[in-house]
Amino acid sequence: MSIDENIAGLSNVLLYSAMTAYLGSMIGYAADLADGGKEIRSAGARREAAAAAAGGSPVLTKTRPEAPPRRRRAAAVGTSLFVLAALLHVGSVVARGVSVHRVPWGNMYEFALTGTCVVAIAYLIAVVRARRAGLGGGRDVRYLGLFVTAPVLATLGIALRTFYVDAAQLVPALDSYWLIIHVFVAILATALSTIGFSAVVLQLVQERREKRRAAGGDVRGGAFMDALPASVELERTAFRLQAVGFVMWTFTLIAGAVWAQVAWNRYWNWDSKEVWTFIIWVVYACYLHARSTRGWDGRRAAYLACLAFGCILFNYLVVNIFFPGLHSYAGV
Repeated sequence: MSIDENIAGLSNVLLYSAMTAYLGSMIGYAADLADGGKEIRSAGARREAAAAAAGGSPVLTKTRPEAPPRRRRAAAVGTSLFVLAALLHVGSVVARGVSVHRVPWGNMYEFALTGTCVVAIAYLIAVVRARRAGLGGGRDVRYLGLFVTAPVLATLGIALRTFYVDAAQLVPALDSYWLIIHVFVAILATALSTIGFSAVVLQLVQERREKRRAAGGDVRGGAFMDALPASVELERTAFRLQAVGFVMWTFTLIAGAVWAQVAWNRYWNWDSKEVWTFIIWVVYACYLHARSTRGWDGRRAAYLACLAFGCILFNYLVVNIFFPGLHSYAGV
């Protein structure tokens, strides 16, 4: 089939528009965290002053009514722009697929385009679910907005600058229904791992601040980090995301072996891409095992999660480009 250049061009225009909206969303989320941290500090100062005025009496202090939750206008603006960006992003993915008459994940650029789109959709689903649960006292997860938007923008920028290729048909080895199954699940796994990694990094920073505060030391990070949840909650969020992502990595590995049998008459070829996918699976398995059965919560488990995500980045940015193999033409 011929390539529709006009629709391919439309995909690019939609993507640039989405990136502009993502940038505005990132600014809104950053402003929300800054405002939230300042409010938390002010509330803490008011509680300390109230306790001092009451002679330190916990009874009198607890009877003071809590201030109503703040209206997070900046977060609302950030989320609104994020929704707009996600819609434009979805339009770009769809247009790219229509222009080439196939699923749009046949090379590294398309993998990044679709993968970041899945990250954005997963975040919005989490926001909606948290909002519904919030009617019963659930946690607002919009604090993750900045740490989702920034990696999405960075990945799209790298993809456009380094990996962009004109719309084209697939090479024969990729022209299979297994492309839809295997690569799409890999995209889902990568998306969940990316969000989970963001939560892990925040957990490590927050845990260090909490230890310094408990020891009476100077705490860095300011109002920005004060608006985030405690390290324990961040760790639980990261673990749940990594656990679901691990299931998808398992399916990716199995589906890849089946596709290899169909394409090359061998389930396993010791190709560099196959080996590193297996390494990713092993490191995430170690993380989940240590966290679930060995009691490795907190910092030790977080380091394993960071190592696992580092393997994903190495697989995508190094193995795909510099390691020769059966997958070198695909980029996925």
